[in-house]
Formats: sequence, structure tokens, C-alpha cells
Amino acid sequence: MVRDSKRTRPNILVTGTPGTGKTTTSSAVADSTQLRHINIGDLVRDKKLHDGWDEDLECHIINEDLVCDELEDLMEQGGNIVDYHGCDFFPERWFDRVVVLQTDNSVLYDRLSKRGYTGAKLTNNIECEIFQVLLEEAKESYPEDIVVALKSDTMRISLKMSRL
Repeated sequence: MVRDSKRTRPNILVTGTPGTGKTTTSSAVADSTQLRHINIGDLVRDKKLHDGWDEDLECHIINEDLVCDELEDLMEQGGNIVDYHGCDFFPERWFDRVVVLQTDNSVLYDRLSKRGYTGAKLTNNIECEIFQVLLEEAKESYPEDIVVALKSDTMRISLKMSRL
């Protein structure tokens, strides 16, 4: 289902707390379809679409306006899977489906610990998942009928995504 009549191919946003499998899932779906995978974290780093480095959270401070400007033409073309842990700054018109990946807290804890997350960064992300912050953000930012939450404790999620 493509919501924008100018596009012939859908745009999908895959969002969720870090460690829920956004990049793995998006890559797998892109590989099995002819959709383009856009990892916002990589885009921000590669194109320098940020306003510096946050020492506490150990990540770039993205410049949302620069990111949106960079993506505008690609999103108008359609056929994109955008993967990012936030969703409220993207224009609503860009997406035909918003998928929020959710992971059991014990699985998520192990994944984030293996990535080297500790202290406040680990705690903040686990709390974000417990309180379903990303699901609420998606429901507030997009029409509820295009938002779907999927459990992402194993690689089987890419099979569910390919059916959306």
C-alpha cells in the first residue's frame, strides 16, 4: 500500500530501541526485496549531518533538518527502508508503514552489553524499551493504521517484515 500517489514503491520506517534488530531486519528485508536500506546512523556519520558528539550518550547529535534535506529526493522516489531509533522528526508523508521492533528486556540487555553499553547508556535504553517509548512516539507521529509493533527476539522477524 503506497499512500502517496506520486510514488509507485513504498517507504517503510523501521524504528525501535537500540539493539532491537533494526539494521539486521532492514538489511534482510532489503536483500529479499528491491527496496533500498538507509541506515540513518551511517548517513549522519558519512555525510556529517550532525552538530557534534554527545559525550554522555556516546553518539552524534544529529541535525534533523540536514537529515531530512538529504533524504527528500530519495523518499519522493519511494522504495526505501529507513532504519533509525527515533521517528518523530521525519515527515509523516514519507512513510507507508512504520514498524516498531520490540525485544524482551533480558534479550535486549544481553545485546546491548555485547555492544559495550554500560551505565546510563545501558539503563536509558532498557527503560526506553520497558516504557515502550518508541511505540508511543510512532503512534503520536503517524496515523495509527500504518504503525505496527513486531516482536524482535530472534531473526525470524525478517520473515514477518517481508509479509507487511
